[in-house]
Amino acid sequence: MTPRWLLLLYRLSKRLGVRVLFGALLALVAVALAPVLQPLIPEDWQDRFGADAVTPILQILATTMLTVTTFSLSVMVQAFQSAASQATPRAYRLHLEDSTAQTALAAFTGTFLFSLTSLVLFNAGFYSEASAVVIFFLTIGSIVTVIVAMLRWIGHLSVMGSMDHTLQRVENSALPPLERAMSRPSLGAARPDHALPSDAREVPATKAGYVQYINLEALEEKLSEREAIFRVTAHPGAHLVPGMPLGQISGGHVEAEEICECFTLGEERTMEQDARYGVMVMNEIALRALSPAVNDPGTAIDVVQRLERMLFGLGRPEEGPPEFPHVQMAPLNPAHLVEDGFYPLIRDGAARPEVIGCVLTAMNVLRRADWPALAAAAEDTRAYAFAHAEAAFTVDADKAWLAGKREDV
Repeated sequence: MTPRWLLLLYRLSKRLGVRVLFGALLALVAVALAPVLQPLIPEDWQDRFGADAVTPILQILATTMLTVTTFSLSVMVQAFQSAASQATPRAYRLHLEDSTAQTALAAFTGTFLFSLTSLVLFNAGFYSEASAVVIFFLTIGSIVTVIVAMLRWIGHLSVMGSMDHTLQRVENSALPPLERAMSRPSLGAARPDHALPSDAREVPATKAGYVQYINLEALEEKLSEREAIFRVTAHPGAHLVPGMPLGQISGGHVEAEEICECFTLGEERTMEQDARYGVMVMNEIALRALSPAVNDPGTAIDVVQRLERMLFGLGRPEEGPPEFPHVQMAPLNPAHLVEDGFYPLIRDGAARPEVIGCVLTAMNVLRRADWPALAAAAEDTRAYAFAHAEAAFTVDADKAWLAGKREDV
């Protein structure tokens, strides 16, 4: 289980500003290396690769990289806002974590800062001819970096912000927490199999927000030392206000503050442990596609098929002894996954035969899933879809078509 400080470091690494700042720091380190490495430069190189050879290149880089950085940033923001308006606002946050865009901006910004700083130091007389040779080779390295970043960036611009790219990013982000929920049911905690003693007391939340992350390793360490049991009731994704319970504790004396330290709450839902959130975002994209303003049932069908692939490919939860026996937590309920992914879509698309037909096909597939609870949830969802469609259809031909779908297995 990831410690909180490592979780925060991981989140920082996915921020655009941090990646750009890292590129800028590398540029400053490169500028500072020139005087350090100048004793290694042969004298005959100083005439060939001196200041006269490198300063014109630096001037070109300083001029062009500022323009390229500004243009790239404006294009990126426009593409991300377009994705948020066409798909869902939650997709905007995923796009901001796009590593290709972040790396390109970091390369452009770092090269601009390197060129500008080098020119300033040349004009101020801080660099000797030997230092100029070092700067020359560092400049060549910067040019190669910019070319590679630009080629990747041009290829990425052709898809960035498109619906296909947005759906793929959401799917890629939603799948890992689902797979972790299969490999470590209850996140490694024990399943609640009996009622807690009557003296069990609630542990209230001290702040408002969504439960983003639970450090079960730290929680287990605190509980095992005092032979206490803690049952988590606020699962990742739950929204709390101060005073609402995080769970119940029984047994040895553990301070509520110690329990709260193991819970990370924030203003937004995240996907580190929240397996339902990614499915919900996929559903939001489908609902936006079915809205009168967009009227794109093809995207809704694409979402249904992606959800079908994701859920069917999960297999069944692995069985084994709990990794954290002093922590109890209910495992992921597949009925919740199916409800998050399909129920709102069924209600909004009930009058569209093409959408309902795709949902029914997906449910027929999920009825054969290796996970018995998922298969049962798919059976219930199939009945739910038929009920809504029967109430929404007004044309006899559509009703006859729906009656025929009942025979599909």
